[in-house]
Amino acid sequence: MGWAIALHGGAGDIPLSLPLERRQPREEALRHFLQVGVQALQVKMPALQVAELVVRELENSPHFNAGRGSVLTSQGTVEMEAAIMDGNTKKCGAVSGLTTVVNAISLARLVMEKTPHIYLAFDGAEQFARDQGVETVDPSHFITPENIERLKQAKEADRVQIDYTQPIQKDAKKETLTANGDSQIGTVGCVAVDSDGNLASATSTGGLVNKMVGRIGDTPVIGAGTYANELCAVSATGRGEAIIRGTVARDVAALMEFKGLSLNEAAACVVKERTPKGTVGLVAVSATGEVAMTFNTTGMFRACATEDGHSEVAIWPST
Repeated sequence: MGWAIALHGGAGDIPLSLPLERRQPREEALRHFLQVGVQALQVKMPALQVAELVVRELENSPHFNAGRGSVLTSQGTVEMEAAIMDGNTKKCGAVSGLTTVVNAISLARLVMEKTPHIYLAFDGAEQFARDQGVETVDPSHFITPENIERLKQAKEADRVQIDYTQPIQKDAKKETLTANGDSQIGTVGCVAVDSDGNLASATSTGGLVNKMVGRIGDTPVIGAGTYANELCAVSATGRGEAIIRGTVARDVAALMEFKGLSLNEAAACVVKERTPKGTVGLVAVSATGEVAMTFNTTGMFRACATEDGHSEVAIWPST
């Protein structure tokens, strides 16, 4: 038995032609955040703390749709959500509808540890954040010029999601903005197992660009986008509605628990056989240090490392 860690920055229709200036910063960020997690596990930091630490780093990066990089609702506002779960105790916490909290994942952990509840949302979650003294900022902090333009594009195209990994291009003649492709990319997550076999999962997102105000996705739904027990920890990404319908994260654990499948067998069954193509990706680790990074989309920003020296940072399927 040894420690293992995996993280993701979203899955979706990521074109192989993704420009270097859009791809490279994300790959470098994943590589750096992976090293942060590895170093924490090497000094015996508990899995729960490692998962929170890495997701905080992902939230603070402008390159992913969570925290600082969160996309905007149809009203031009931000509504962030997150969840965290401890595998051994099954304790968990979740939040939705955040507009001022810098690190949603840490508020989710406080819900888990400081309240008798699991899930707080909108005004109640914001009040709890103030009561706990967590770092908050004016909502304008999250409303970046790039995401304003992404929302404009989505509205002009009359669709609910666009590929925010693509560069925003200005047409000199028409003075309009265009984006290439359509994507479901929109979540960050981390799963970890420490050298004592403790498992944890943490997931955070800004949701879907141009989503209806009040829409809640899979990320904070325990068993859908986030789940951990004594066998494995799972963080999912992709189309939230499909992930909720498929109870994706819990199904991976259930196949291990009731069918005796390995982590990779269970992840492959759920992603490749039980969810619609082009909708889902996930990262997972098992209590024995096995790692799965499985997706049925074009690509998934992902990274992993294990105590035996294996390390990987990738976007598209391995050949």
